[in-house]
Amino acid sequence: MTPYQQWISFYTILRKDVVRIVRIWPQTFLPSVVTSVLYFAIFGTVLGSRIGQMQGVDYMAFVVPGLVMLAIVTNAYMNTSFTFFSLKFFSRAIDEILASPTPPWVMIAGFVAGGIVRGVLVGALVLAVSLFFTGLSLSVASAGVILGFALLTSMIFALAGLVNGIYATTFDGINIVPTFVITPLVYFGGVFYSIQTLPPLVQTLSHLNPVFYLINGFRYGFLGISDVPLATAALVLIALIAILIGINWYLLRTGLGLKQ
Repeated sequence: MTPYQQWISFYTILRKDVVRIVRIWPQTFLPSVVTSVLYFAIFGTVLGSRIGQMQGVDYMAFVVPGLVMLAIVTNAYMNTSFTFFSLKFFSRAIDEILASPTPPWVMIAGFVAGGIVRGVLVGALVLAVSLFFTGLSLSVASAGVILGFALLTSMIFALAGLVNGIYATTFDGINIVPTFVITPLVYFGGVFYSIQTLPPLVQTLSHLNPVFYLINGFRYGFLGISDVPLATAALVLIALIAILIGINWYLLRTGLGLKQ
């Protein structure tokens, strides 16, 4: 394929996904926004005053990075996993894509870009809600850090969702990974608490959790605090992205997991 034909393939996959996201906006945008409003209105007001400060920051402000990151994680992941699954079993359009001369990396880029778009848009909406409730102010530099880690986060979980979409044979197969893998990673990654409150052994084990590096990048952008150097967090996430790209490329190249 020529570069122009590759661009057309990429644009077609991305445009189809973005149109679907916008068409069903009550399902794609509202749930995370409503959840954030309820969290701040109920838990932030009731528990925030009792918990007080964490790492020198008011608790309501402390959980803002976690809520934004969680919105990006869930939406980027579910977008790519469901999109690929629906193309494989509902519309059967994946057969046509695989039969075309479209290279695997173009397919990966198209599906992942759709996940990034949805993840970043929903993250921006949750951020707006968070700023309204907490009154946090962001500088240009901090906004750049937040945007950078938002892109890394959405890319990681869009790639992970694509792996799930390739392997899933039932709709329950899409939901089982977020329930039994992503949720534990989030809650053990220091999203809603500081790992400094944990025993030393658990703190050490937390460094094996990729979500730990994600939340610290966001927390540095929002609050200027982090448990690991920003460069270390970015390098770990970039390495994880490279691994996930390799896995997706291998699966699409060999057809492993694509049998219906």
